[in-house]
Amino acid sequence: MLTKIRLELARDHDHPEGSHAIGYEFAAPLDGNGKIDPDEWHKRRDNCRVVRFRPGEADDIGHLIRKGGGSWAFHYDIDSDEEDDEAGYRFGDHAFKVGEYVSIREDEGLRTFRVVRVQPVA
Repeated sequence: MLTKIRLELARDHDHPEGSHAIGYEFAAPLDGNGKIDPDEWHKRRDNCRVVRFRPGEADDIGHLIRKGGGSWAFHYDIDSDEEDDEAGYRFGDHAFKVGEYVSIREDEGLRTFRVVRVQPVA
């Protein structure tokens, strides 16, 4: 089963309260501990979509991909190459549960996001 996960920017120097308008929503198969299940991802990878949202910008749409060494990243569909991928920092080790924090390496550097919603995809 796929799970939809919403990440919103945690507090940082530019956003001391965090931001509901900056984040990601993506679908991934999670195991019983809330971690991404690589075997299920392999079977369903075409359905593991991501939407990157920012205020005043069009959403970027892509896929959750598995990279060398077992790391995970978001790869966007339009005008994107491997250098544009946004890598999840130790995504394979994280449990995606509401209230947990994860980091993503963006162009500006490593940013921290809070898991605000985890729900099964119907």
